[in-house]
Amino acid sequence: MPTVDLNADMGESFGAWKMGDDASLLKIVTSANIACGGHAGDPDVMARTMKLAHENGVGIGAHPGFMDIAGFGRNRMHVPIATLQNQVRYQVAASVGMARSVGAEVRHLKLHGAMANMASEDTAMARALYEAALSVAPDLIVMVLAATAQQEAVKELGCAWAGEIFADRAYNDDATLVDRSLPGAVIHDAALAGRRMVDMVKAGAIITESGKRIETRIDTICLHGDTPEAVQIAASVRKELESAGIGLAKF
Repeated sequence: MPTVDLNADMGESFGAWKMGDDASLLKIVTSANIACGGHAGDPDVMARTMKLAHENGVGIGAHPGFMDIAGFGRNRMHVPIATLQNQVRYQVAASVGMARSVGAEVRHLKLHGAMANMASEDTAMARALYEAALSVAPDLIVMVLAATAQQEAVKELGCAWAGEIFADRAYNDDATLVDRSLPGAVIHDAALAGRRMVDMVKAGAIITESGKRIETRIDTICLHGDTPEAVQIAASVRKELESAGIGLAKF
């Protein structure tokens, strides 16, 4: 039986401001990408989310983004690459330390938001950021946007990696994500999200908005924890995968 990992971005609350239903998601997913204080999250949120993930047997990942709390890390920012590398090191180090403090470990790395989108278009940028993260935690598995420049970067580096596709985002024909400002970029229909993931996993390919198929390795499926329908989408994707005979397990 084929297996796939199901991951979600979480730990994105900040102070008194709550984002998403992490507790419910952690009963559905097998991996969690936990914000490290750059685009979202704070020390209390990080500790609480990591502890809950560990208790649920969910794999923990560092989820660094641009230092952009107000913009939730979704503003494209032009930061000198050496500074950006240090910002990634800073966030990954916080993640690794906090995980240890709750008896857990950070297994993987996933870039967030605009940083991830820019790295999916620029192999040199992706490689520089992955090198920065690996300089702090050399054994991290790097989660990449499948079939993009991110995947080219990890192949160049020769590090462990996992290919990711998105349940709740539409695709361009170059395997990048449709910009959030465009209609249909974010998928809110839980049933549709579940069906399209079964289709892609069975095909071993990303299926774009135009119907193009891009063959790729699919190790993990992402759901965004910050959308109102996140828990329903996660449950639908898990149910549809299992009904199709596809198992769920940490990559």
